[in-house]
Amino acid sequence: MAAKALMLQGTGSNVGKSLLVAGLARAYTRRGLRVAPFKPQNMSNNAAVTPEGGEIGRAQALQARAAMRAPHTDMNPVLLKPETDTGAQVIVQGKRRGTRAAGSFMRDKSGLLEAALESYHRLAESADLVLIEGAGSPAETNLRKGDIANMGFACAANAPVVLVGDIHRGGVIAQIVGTKAVLDAQDLERIVGFAVNRFRGDLSLFDGGRDDIVERTGWPSLGVIPWFWDAWKLPAEDMMDIASRKGGACKVVVPQLERMANFDDLDPLAAEPDVSVEIIPPGRALPGDADLVLIPGSKSTIGDLNYLRAQGWDIDILAHHRRGGHVLGLCGGYQMLGQTIDDPEGVDGRPGKVAGLGLLDVETTMQGDKRVTLTEARTIEGALPISGYEIHMGRTTGPDCARAWLSVEGRPEGASSANGRVRGSYLHGLFSSDVFRAAFLADLGHESRTSYEDGVDAALDDLAAHLETYMDLDQLLALSQEIQAPG
Repeated sequence: MAAKALMLQGTGSNVGKSLLVAGLARAYTRRGLRVAPFKPQNMSNNAAVTPEGGEIGRAQALQARAAMRAPHTDMNPVLLKPETDTGAQVIVQGKRRGTRAAGSFMRDKSGLLEAALESYHRLAESADLVLIEGAGSPAETNLRKGDIANMGFACAANAPVVLVGDIHRGGVIAQIVGTKAVLDAQDLERIVGFAVNRFRGDLSLFDGGRDDIVERTGWPSLGVIPWFWDAWKLPAEDMMDIASRKGGACKVVVPQLERMANFDDLDPLAAEPDVSVEIIPPGRALPGDADLVLIPGSKSTIGDLNYLRAQGWDIDILAHHRRGGHVLGLCGGYQMLGQTIDDPEGVDGRPGKVAGLGLLDVETTMQGDKRVTLTEARTIEGALPISGYEIHMGRTTGPDCARAWLSVEGRPEGASSANGRVRGSYLHGLFSSDVFRAAFLADLGHESRTSYEDGVDAALDDLAAHLETYMDLDQLLALSQEIQAPG
């Protein structure tokens, strides 16, 4: 039997498409279907590493988990990782193709639709249902020419589209009706219905609004979906999704860097009942009562180090350390903790050498190939197992590397200060290990009281049940269309 496809597009960014695809993937998988998530083009610095050593958006990795299958680069063949306000690194089928200015990318997308379709059809060979996620909104008419993320892909793949609006941000009737008003006839033919997401309160109060959308568009309503309150238990997709999480007495403070990347490191900490994770936005000082200041990864280490200093956070971090506080730097944050960062070839932006925060006696040189790999590690003290991943460029060396606190495949990883209160590592995902997280929190004088991975799977099951209740999954499946073989 040939695979079928259904695409979810949104009336705007951050309307909840990623979460809906994840929930539908788990729901249809529980029904016995082989489901594959797919997003032709994504823009995010929160990347995941696949078993074959490629990069995809973290949302697609979560959707793969929901579908109970391993993530693969075909699930997100084009990934844009912003490095500046006007430029991004372009990842195609998991591998870095280079850095492109936004204008250049918009003018020349040669080969990208072909790569997306190739990945899409390859995925379909091992699936009964491919759930496709759009990006942004199809109503951005200035982006329609050369589009591969929304209607451009839907038309090329002959995929049916469900349009999702977000009532939480207001104006959902205008979102959906307005989208119909600006789409051309070819694109309108792809839409098979609409759904309204993130409703709060008595659903019957929106019956009139739902019926008005049906009357004005001629599209059937495929569901009005209440707010899913446990969404915070699932890994955040991008910067718009991260938020402080009030918990217990252990206070973890995180400066919100401009190009913050791979901040899924925070999710297992936020899930702990005894831990409060506080994300500090620009313009605010870092609180003085933190147990731990965690400097996260960055897509542009030198740029974000300059940004950190512009907020005065360097002064706050040094003061926190003088008071006896703990500091942890991960990946780009690790590089910032050292004495210097040298980028002679400008691989991280402009060529140059800058002083780091000086809390670790190490130096970083941006050179060599990008390391992208899933990683099995152990703590040097206690041999606690950790499954993580690495995505970085650069090599860090210096006296404090002699106090490495992790072992990756037999080699020492990371660095520690002499007093042990400052640590850095290139390893992402280490807090997902329950035993490591428990030991780390115990060092801070606090207790771990949760199993993170079990909590993620339970939340995915609850999300699937939520969508089974508020969407007609039989109708959605009936609206899906058979994927035609290429050529």
